Amino acid sequence: MLTDRLKEDLKNSLKSGNAERVGIIRLFISEANNKQKEKFGAETKMLSDEDVVAVLQKEAKKRREAIELYKKGGRMDLARKEEMELTILAEYLPKALSSAEIKAVVDKLHASGLVEFNALMKGAMKELKGKADGKMVGDIIKKKLGLI
Repeated sequence: MLTDRLKEDLKNSLKSGNAERVGIIRLFISEANNKQKEKFGAETKMLSDEDVVAVLQKEAKKRREAIELYKKGGRMDLARKEEMELTILAEYLPKALSSAEIKAVVDKLHASGLVEFNALMKGAMKELKGKADGKMVGDIIKKKLGLI
């Protein structure tokens, strides 16, 4: 399970004295624990790997947005810190699909009769859940429909 891998990596990072990595992994574990409490309450059920990946993807999105804002504000030091966190986070996320693979899914859905942006987006995200960034999917659909 992904939570077990996070905990094992936390233990190894503590032993190696990598303070930055320890803090980041602790944050990810904390976010997963919060999601578990939100979903199950006081029950002792564990989150599925899919749920943990969703939490980590949400964290990755926060990092990407922060990097963009820090760069616009000229805070390269903070942008580098967020980039480091995103790099560590990427180790736990499934490999993202390429734009060509996403385009193939969108083309298939479009050929099946979906021609509205919302319908295409809903169908694509259902099929690509956890494998592709929603912004990238939206951009590909907009290009396909000539909205860009």
